[in-house]
Formats: sequence, structure tokens, C-alpha cells
Amino acid sequence: MPVYAAPLDNFRFVMNDVLKAGDIFAKLGLDDATPDVLDAVLEEAGRFCENELLPLNLSGDIEGCVFENGVVRTPKGFKEAYEKFREGGWVGLTAAPDFGGQGLPHTMSSALDEMVSSANTAFGMYPGLSAGAYRAIAQHGSDEQKQLYLPKLSDGIWSGTMCLTEPQCGTDLGLIRTRAIPAEDGSYKITGTKIFISAGEHDLTENIIHLVLAKLPDAPGGTRGISLFIVPKFLPKEENGEIVAGARNGIFCGAIEHKMGIKASSTCVMNLDDATGWLIGEPNKGMRAMFTMMNAARLGVAIQGLGLAEIAYQNAVSYAKDRLQGRALTGVADATKSADPIIVHPDVRKNLLTMKAFVEGARALGLWVSLQLDIEEHASDPKEQEAASDLLALMTPIVKAYFTDAGFEATNAAMQVWGGHGYIRDNGIEQFARDARITQIYEGANGIQALDLVGRKLPANMGRSLRRFFHPVAAFIAENQGGDLAALVEPFAKAFGKLQQATGFIAQKGLANPDEAAAASTSYLRMFALVAIGFMWLRMAKAATAKLSAGEGPESFYASKVKTARFFMTKILPEAEQHFRAIMAGSKPLMDFGLDEF
Repeated sequence: MPVYAAPLDNFRFVMNDVLKAGDIFAKLGLDDATPDVLDAVLEEAGRFCENELLPLNLSGDIEGCVFENGVVRTPKGFKEAYEKFREGGWVGLTAAPDFGGQGLPHTMSSALDEMVSSANTAFGMYPGLSAGAYRAIAQHGSDEQKQLYLPKLSDGIWSGTMCLTEPQCGTDLGLIRTRAIPAEDGSYKITGTKIFISAGEHDLTENIIHLVLAKLPDAPGGTRGISLFIVPKFLPKEENGEIVAGARNGIFCGAIEHKMGIKASSTCVMNLDDATGWLIGEPNKGMRAMFTMMNAARLGVAIQGLGLAEIAYQNAVSYAKDRLQGRALTGVADATKSADPIIVHPDVRKNLLTMKAFVEGARALGLWVSLQLDIEEHASDPKEQEAASDLLALMTPIVKAYFTDAGFEATNAAMQVWGGHGYIRDNGIEQFARDARITQIYEGANGIQALDLVGRKLPANMGRSLRRFFHPVAAFIAENQGGDLAALVEPFAKAFGKLQQATGFIAQKGLANPDEAAAASTSYLRMFALVAIGFMWLRMAKAATAKLSAGEGPESFYASKVKTARFFMTKILPEAEQHFRAIMAGSKPLMDFGLDEF
């Protein structure tokens, strides 16, 4: 079975030494989020993931979910593990105390999500969907809806879903056919079919609260005519002063998908036949509420890619240290053994260090982005809230796409290190690659994320969102280009300059021909992500260098951070130049083909 140890020291380093998160939480009035409390939460989350979730990952993949007579049964052990997860308060970690949550920062939820994704990605889907439903109702629901549903979702006794996709439409939601007919009592009767609904049916909770996109009879065409509805599996009722699950509603699972990966997560076809639902927010304004779920889900999927890369890296390192094959090219490394461990070979080290540089850099970037959620939600200064919101909007498509692309590449690299033994199911390594593959597709395929970046985020607010990133990066370069970090800052500054140049090129050419921006979009997103992770590596190298200069230990931990930053700047960041050249080549090499030439 694969091994996993929660990377607690890395979380502490980023949160305490790089981001200074404790100071920010104190400024935001999050008084319960003290360093001691957060450290205790991290440790307990790590123990739970290592001891309760990891042992179910491989067996859950082999067993999968079972669909019989309209009921979905999760794999053995999942129900018991979910109950422990719920009782531990993990479902409502960031939910408001008014609704039974712990009110901890979203940054902590990001750390928890990474550990859960490493230990058991499929399990994490169930509470992850509930978090999205909670957030949508909290931001767009009526007071009555909040009081009715949020305590149950926060507790985890009820769970949530997002019912968006239909057989004829995924990305283009304006094509949905599900209809909502007003009823006399203020509710709606909803009929239609939804597909690819994660956690649409399961046996973990007493009720499932579906958030369903549908169109009213007089709705305008396209996405302007979409509304969002709450459709419970069981209609809530009051019994002895408590809200409980009552009569069965007209929403049923018609089938589950048999998938490449995350097999222990039920992916359902959901049929609605005059199901009773209630409108969230205003009629025909469902897209706004839907994006509240989608943006949170996209950050969550980014963390899935990171979490899978982390466990893949740990297992690749473990195997590379133990597997004996051949001798080191510069001479025998261990004469007491018949061969040397494969970690002595440069190409194996390249794979391992590429994974390490991505995982640790992406973790820092992911926590920094998550921190913007806390600032956006809790800052008292509207300007601080606006800045955080802008940066969050800009970075969401970048981290979703790049973390999942690079996460899949990391799981494949781990399988390469393991060789044929990685391809064998019983060793659990190939599962990481299968589980990671969906992250590049769902919650908006990565090509769509790239289009969102160049088509919406770059021009938004006259480029204000871009400046939220470009200005602090430029300031950091100016402050550190002549100091201890000069050797790292120099290559980074060149890549940053090329990113600025590519941004201007896309803005100029895209106005005249949208194909120019679209053709450059994926290369631009990857280039932007490399620079963003490079920025975090500079910040980590600076914090580690300060610790080394002060003589604070452990020395090997901080020295490794500086070495990994150097590896990133010299071996990975140069990929930005490749993307720059592809961008500057324009759209003609792509678009200058007739349909009959494919």
C-alpha cells in the first residue's frame, strides 16, 4: 500500500515564515485562528488522513461504488470514515459559527483539502461538494434558506451537490433544457436530466441538497435565462422542534458512471420528474450564484491536483531510495550492496526534483490564493477586499489549470520512477494517475480556464486584476535584485519581463482578432503559472535564507528550500521562454488549415 505522511513542516513554513498568516488573521479579526490552534488543527488533520482515509484509498478504488435499485452504496469503510470526519468537525471547518461551523480561515481549509486529496481523493469529493453548496446558499440564499440548510450542511449530516451539466451541454450552459414551473405555494416543479453529478446519490448522509440549474417558462435565451434552485432529496420537515428529512422528492439517480479514476466517488445521472425546488436569489440570475460554487470548486480541484502530486512524490522518493538497479555513473555508491539505489541516477533525480519543485511551490501559491478568500471575506477596508477579490479572480483559472496539468504530470513521473511495478494496480501508484486525470477536465476543462484568463480576466476592470499581481512582483524584484537572492532574482526577472511582453502582445492582437488571444491562451496560462510559482519560490528562498542566517534550524530543511528554488529557476522556469515563443508565433500556424486537412 502507498505511504503518506502529511507535510506539516511545509505547511508551517509557508503559513508562518512566508505568508505570515497569523498576523493577517489577527488583523482580520479571526481571533480563534491563533498559531497554536492552527498548528493543532493541522496535526489532527494529518493524523486523520494518514490513519483513517489512506487505508481506504486503494480498497475503495478496487471496490468502487455500487448502484442497485436506485441506491448507491459507497465502498466498505467509507460510511464509518465519513461519520468520524463529520464528528470531528471537519465538514464545517470554515463554516460560520452562527450555523454550527468552526469559523476557521479558508487558508486552513486549503491545507485540509490537500491532505484529504493526497490520502483519498474520492472520499474528499463528498464533503467538497457540500462546501460548494454551503457557500452558494450562504451568499445568495434567503434568510429562511440559510437557517434551514446551512446548519445541516455545516454539521455534515446533510450533504450537497452541483447539478449543472446535461447530456447536450457542459461548458455552454445556455443550452440547458431542465425546466422549472412555478407552483402556487411559491415552490417550483422541476423536470429534466443532469449528468456527471458528483456525489449525486450515496449512503453517507441522511439527505442530499441538490443545487440545480433550470429555466423558467418565460426565461430569455442563453445563459441570461438560467435560474438556480434548491432541490432536496428528501423534503425538509419539522419534527419535535427539529428539522429532519421528510418525504421523498422527485429527484432520483438513474445510473452511475464507470470511470477511469476516483471510482469510490459516485458520479451520477440524476433525473428530475416534477421535483419540488425553491429558487435561490432572483429569477434568471442563476449564473452568478452558480459561479460562487464553481469558483470555489475550481480552487478545490486545483488542490486535488496538488494533493495527488504530493503523495505521488512521496512514494516515488521512497521507492527510488530502496530500489537497487545498476551503479552510479561516477562510481559505486554503496559497495555493501549488489547495486545502488536508483536515486543516484541524474534522470531519476530530475523526475523527483521536478515533482518536489512543483509541489512545494504550488502549495505556497495555493495557500497565498486561499488567503485572498479570507481577506475578501473579513477585511474591514473595502479597498483591501477589492484587491483580494481581483487577485482571486485572476489566479483561479491559473491555479486550476496548472495545478491539475502539472499534478497529472507528477503522477506520471512517479509511475516512471516505479517502472513496471508502478503499472501494477496492487502497488497503488497507477491509481494516482487515473485519479488525477479527471482534474484537468471537470469544473471547466483546462482549455476553458485558459480562455477565461485571456478573454475575461486580463481585460477586467481595465487591467486592474493584472496589476494586483504585477505590482508586488515588480516591487519584490526591485528590493532583492542586488542582495542574497540575486542569483535567483536575475532569471526570474527575465521571465517576468517576457510575461509582461506576452501580455501586451495578446491584448493588442486579441482586440483585432479574437483567435490570436485564444491561440495563445494555454501557453500564456502556463507561462503565467511558472512565473507565479517562481515568485513563491523567491519568497520561500528569502524566508529560508533568513532562517539560515539566524542559525535557526533545522538547517537541512531551509537549505533544501534554497536548493530547490535554484533548481526551479534553472531547470523549470526556462520553460516560460518556450511558451513565450509559441505565443509570439501568433494564431496562423493553428488556424491556417482547412477542415479537409485534418
